[in-house]
Amino acid sequence: MNTVTQGLDRPASPRLPGLLLAAAIAGLSAWLGNLPPLQAHGIGTLTLAIALGIAAGNAFPDALSSRASAGVDFAKGTLLRAGIVLYGLRLTLQDVAQVGLRGVLVDALVLCSTFALACWLGCRVLKLERGTALLIGAGSSICGAAAVMATAPVVKGRAEQAAVAVATVVVFGTLAMFAYPLLYRWGVGAGWMPLDEAGFGVFTGATVHEVAQVVAAGRAIGPQAADAAVIAKLVRVMMLAPFLLGLSLLLARGRKTVDGPRPAITVPWFAFGFIGMVAFNSLRLLPAPLVEALVGLDTALLAMAMAALGLTTRASALRRAGPRPMLLAALLFAWLLGGGMLINLAIHALP
Repeated sequence: MNTVTQGLDRPASPRLPGLLLAAAIAGLSAWLGNLPPLQAHGIGTLTLAIALGIAAGNAFPDALSSRASAGVDFAKGTLLRAGIVLYGLRLTLQDVAQVGLRGVLVDALVLCSTFALACWLGCRVLKLERGTALLIGAGSSICGAAAVMATAPVVKGRAEQAAVAVATVVVFGTLAMFAYPLLYRWGVGAGWMPLDEAGFGVFTGATVHEVAQVVAAGRAIGPQAADAAVIAKLVRVMMLAPFLLGLSLLLARGRKTVDGPRPAITVPWFAFGFIGMVAFNSLRLLPAPLVEALVGLDTALLAMAMAALGLTTRASALRRAGPRPMLLAALLFAWLLGGGMLINLAIHALP
């Protein structure tokens, strides 16, 4: 994936066809994502953007490579990083305070345990490429497609690896939207799960993949669960920045190898921008309509980046990935359900 500086080095005019194509796909995705049937199933703009991008990229590969590549590279590089920075406008430090120390601890433990499990299962047991395993782990443990896209530059993941990771988020996040309301009725409703509706909402926000999927699952449970789930999810989103910084340090810790010296640390500078935007938004200096407009712009930028990712993903590469990525995602989903519940119960049982 190109860096920001590589994207800025290119003249503006060659980028125009690719940017227009990504914008057209993003606009269509936004329109489709507002349709009630898709909203009800938590299928949002970003998911639709990558799906439509993959379809277009595989239908017209020659046109893409000859005319649109410069703009597409700019969209999945520079525009992605700008979108991650603006993502901070969705969260404030007051949201973190509202979920409380226990909620933050639940989020942190779920994130760390899920990502560690992804590294072990993916790299050691299933023998996946490291980039694929890390991107699936990021998508499962933090915030779905946005986390996959933000992590890809740090792990130097290829477009097809990111697309596979996003596909796992779609499959198991969608499954979660149906499974969690059933689990609430069978567990909390039957009395064998010692959580109230708000507590189950925290569990939902701490373990379901995408924000849209969290909203859909929470609303299916009840209003208190929906509110708690969204706050817990947004706190989990805020952990994206320290996660990226920590991952960069971990990837650079290896010893010198036969191929050369220890790799340099890839500093995800946009993560600092994300943190700064959260802090700035917490001051509430901007009027609400402006914040709403900027959040809409952020969705558009991320949708263009997702469309660009899809445009550069070939179906043959997805087929070559085989069933192991989906198996890893299934195991992580099982851990999010079972292990995530145990973490929630343990934290809520603390005095």
